[in-house]
Amino acid sequence: MNASKILITGTAGFIGFHLAKRLLSDGLEVVGLDNINDYYDVRLKYDRLHATGISSHSIEYGQLIQSQAYKNYRFVKANLEDRELLENLFVTEKFDIVVNLAAQAGVRYSIENPRAYIDSNIVGFINILECCRHNQIKHLVYASSSSVYGNSDKVPFSERDRVDNPISLYAATKKANELMAHTYSHLYHLPTTGLRFFTVYGPYGRPDMAPILFAKAIIEGEPIKVFNHGDMSRDFTYIDDIIEGIVRVIDNIPKENTEHPYYNIFNIGHSDPVPLMDFIQTMENALGKKAILEMYPMQQGDVKTTYADTTELDKAVGYKPKTDLKEGLKAFAEWYRNFVY
Repeated sequence: MNASKILITGTAGFIGFHLAKRLLSDGLEVVGLDNINDYYDVRLKYDRLHATGISSHSIEYGQLIQSQAYKNYRFVKANLEDRELLENLFVTEKFDIVVNLAAQAGVRYSIENPRAYIDSNIVGFINILECCRHNQIKHLVYASSSSVYGNSDKVPFSERDRVDNPISLYAATKKANELMAHTYSHLYHLPTTGLRFFTVYGPYGRPDMAPILFAKAIIEGEPIKVFNHGDMSRDFTYIDDIIEGIVRVIDNIPKENTEHPYYNIFNIGHSDPVPLMDFIQTMENALGKKAILEMYPMQQGDVKTTYADTTELDKAVGYKPKTDLKEGLKAFAEWYRNFVY
């Protein structure tokens, strides 16, 4: 990798944690940032930080602390909305690359708590863009989402599809991020790449998503809430595949002589949507226990199907996610058996 110093935002989060571990093991200098909010159980976030050598007792807002496990890793607790802190961090640290994975996550939560999404995903993102613009950042890679495709009937979802009809505020903020990044790429020649992630799962995953919700219910003998009466499918993508895609994209800096100069958008998904009932059965097999099912109608903001066309990613960086669901859920189940809160 050409970069020598990388800022990763969201390193107490699922994808940010795994990316930090990968880049640290590759020998890069990494600064991690996260506000460690309580959208879900912070104990999991502190577990992730602990696994990268960051002790919860040493964390103090706005203070960079040194990892006890990696000499090339430091972490700071901060909000992306904290413009002054962010500006000072960029000026002091002189990053080469920024990977922005921090965001207020969750489709359903955006219905209950819309302002959290504007603060983090819009105000926070403009602060990131401004800092990148004024500090000669070579490449900004940022998390978008498959949710921008809404309830599209056209599958698989392609980056060339129109995405003008989001059905959740979360999706709207991710689409806004893409538009904001495009504007900065156009006006200031800031190279940006947005990554539309498709239903990421694996060890240390988010407890508000299906794998942990379902695993917890199955093991505890509680019923699983199955929405749209099970008539849904998701393009489940294993975390290691997501990380490999991000790592390759970091070095794939958008060029000037393209249809959209200095700007890229890629899907990262397994390209093999799995019916929800098949996912539950595979989870049952991985855990060795049957699920109790409770059927519910479709929830507001949910979509029926996600399905990634990853042709553009493969063309650009020579990579296609490849971990099948059985293999991925087996690894997830092995981790989950030791996950006790």
